[in-house]
Amino acid sequence: MHIIQEEIGLPVFSTSKGTKGDDSHKVFTISPLPPGFGMTLGNALRRALLSSLPGAAVTSIRVQGAQHEYTTVKGVTESVVDIMLNLKELKLRKHSKGPEVITLDVKGPKEITAKDLKLTSDIEVLNPDLHLFTIEKGGSVNMQLTVEKGVGYEPAAERNRKHHEPGLMYIDAAFSPVERVRFDVESARVGQRTNLDKLVMEVVTNGSLTAEEAMQFASQLLTSYFTYFGSDQKTVEPEFMADFTRTAARPAEEVSTGGAAPVKESYTPIEILNLSPRTLNALINAGVGSIEQLTKCTESILSNFRGFGAKALDEVKDTLATRGLKLSDESED
Repeated sequence: MHIIQEEIGLPVFSTSKGTKGDDSHKVFTISPLPPGFGMTLGNALRRALLSSLPGAAVTSIRVQGAQHEYTTVKGVTESVVDIMLNLKELKLRKHSKGPEVITLDVKGPKEITAKDLKLTSDIEVLNPDLHLFTIEKGGSVNMQLTVEKGVGYEPAAERNRKHHEPGLMYIDAAFSPVERVRFDVESARVGQRTNLDKLVMEVVTNGSLTAEEAMQFASQLLTSYFTYFGSDQKTVEPEFMADFTRTAARPAEEVSTGGAAPVKESYTPIEILNLSPRTLNALINAGVGSIEQLTKCTESILSNFRGFGAKALDEVKDTLATRGLKLSDESED
């Protein structure tokens, strides 16, 4: 910490409830801090809270009788666009990473809310009273909704460009569970020092995470980066690593044999090896995205990758050797 902390003592972290009165709305106070550190810490935490926390959202829908969003469904008051806009307001908690499909099969007359959704055991709706649409007498709707877990914001246009399917309508996905973050930097005093900072942060979530969990997650995320930047060798330590076992990367065995993916294992990004762009691109294009996958490849497997020549092979072997690693033996393949 800053050398001033030896004089003024460690900052005190306190929590109080916000106006909502529950765990999704908290006000955090951190004081005393050295001059300027209120803005430094507040801005870093705010950006991490708003952009990097995992959450769940509806990413696409399929409505029986509707081929695109610019249409209507017989017996339904709202258009498909209106329904999609309402679904963007759905607050969800999802426990696993993989996408799941939930359904909605209803008949009118009735006002349809989020509690009418048929959920899986992995998904919870946090605002069941949310209005989705209204069905008139004689009308019916059969709908499938895909729910995914992610980070940040992903526009529908990007998904539609990658995976265009007739009848499948993509929705702009805002995964972040944090709804609002604001911070103020006030003056603090310790003894004769009157130029110190007090950071006051207000955090509001959608309920899938508590405000304290969100603050803790953002703090640990920043700590992991600062620990990496402050290390002498700039190597990633196991305790620093995010949980990459949840990523859906293709393992080396699948690349070489076409077999099914094995049980999830540790995943250290291959980018930290600082290979040349040509070598790195050849490995990634072949589906080798981690150091663990690379060390399971033999020389003959690597030589069969497109754009991977003898020079690239020597570079990989030398780079792995500096870390005490090596490629798999041909006899073990």
